[in-house]
Amino acid sequence: MVVGIIGGGASGMAAALRAAENPDCQVLLLERQARVGRKLQATGNGRCNLTNLHALEGGYHGDDPAFSRTALEQLSPEKTREWFLKLGLLTVAEPSGRVYPFSDQANSVVDVLRFALEKPNITLKTGCEVQKIRREAEGFRIETDSEAISCDRLIIACGGLAGTKLGGSMSGYKLLRSLGHSCTRLRPTLVQVKTDWPGVSALKGVRAECRAEVYRDDTLWSESAGEIQFTEYGLSGPVIFEVSRDVCQGKGDWQCRLDLLPQISERQLEKMLLARRETKLNAGELFTGILHNRLGRVLVQEIGIGLNMPIAQLPETAVARAAASAKCFSVHLTEPLGMDSAQVTAGGVVTEEFDGTTMESRLVPGLYACGEVLDVDGDCGGYNLQWAWSSGSLAGQNAGRGE
Repeated sequence: MVVGIIGGGASGMAAALRAAENPDCQVLLLERQARVGRKLQATGNGRCNLTNLHALEGGYHGDDPAFSRTALEQLSPEKTREWFLKLGLLTVAEPSGRVYPFSDQANSVVDVLRFALEKPNITLKTGCEVQKIRREAEGFRIETDSEAISCDRLIIACGGLAGTKLGGSMSGYKLLRSLGHSCTRLRPTLVQVKTDWPGVSALKGVRAECRAEVYRDDTLWSESAGEIQFTEYGLSGPVIFEVSRDVCQGKGDWQCRLDLLPQISERQLEKMLLARRETKLNAGELFTGILHNRLGRVLVQEIGIGLNMPIAQLPETAVARAAASAKCFSVHLTEPLGMDSAQVTAGGVVTEEFDGTTMESRLVPGLYACGEVLDVDGDCGGYNLQWAWSSGSLAGQNAGRGE
């Protein structure tokens, strides 16, 4: 029996390794890029946040978030760590639940997977772009840019549209549509968001721990806590990725309210700032030792205080405004960056058309799908890679069965 797998990313490699556990199964893994795991190598700023210990507790989205449950239970975060350990990868879990390779290098993850693929019953073909799939009487015919290949069962693991510079494409959606499947609307998620606030350019590169709340027409839309990074065009960092899903998709006034000092109350902060009126410092130093220097100066300017004004001359009302600004700094949002910059695609092939307990198509027997090509996306912090490992493993297990 031959199992064809289209896509050599995280889910495709997991599917190949699981299917190959059946020694009577020949696995053919096709990857259109020159090497496998290219997007995987770039995740987590090159560190590869490969799972999250809390992934079984929720954090998944799509028209049917419960679709992911069976796959995640079968290959849980802890079982994923055990699986990687057998492959030769040491991992470490942070207090947040995020799991990284002990080496802190994404290359380590890609390498152990690449080495594991070197099995007698796995054939890897890179630089191989699939153009068309045809359903045959007893299997599938895969037409590539150079040859035609037949297989008994087929797994589509092409990934999503996000990260187009690293290989994201429409190919998986198109192939599944050609076989009768449908797709929901695709949009970027885990992505930076633009703002029209002119002061943001002065903060380019500044990072801060904060709490972020996104409001649409003064109604709370989403919230998160973590690190924010200011860019020349807007807001980035994990805390923004967490709240970016569907932000600015549709009409409304979108605002991001930042608590830049979530660990202390506004009153405590005000007392700290009032104490500085006993110094000879200028207002530009009001937040020195509390916030990043550039961020502190921008906050002071935003409430209309000159940077060279002596703190001793600031009225209590001005100090109170400064404290309030740090605890609730509102930035107007305009739009998310596009698919080129997104880490994940929201939306995908309709999960109702697949059996969540096997990952097999309900429309085409012998056809399976896994990973980001399906309408499942997770929160920031290892959830999406956990879905890739879990869904790929489940698809490979069932496609690779001998019966």
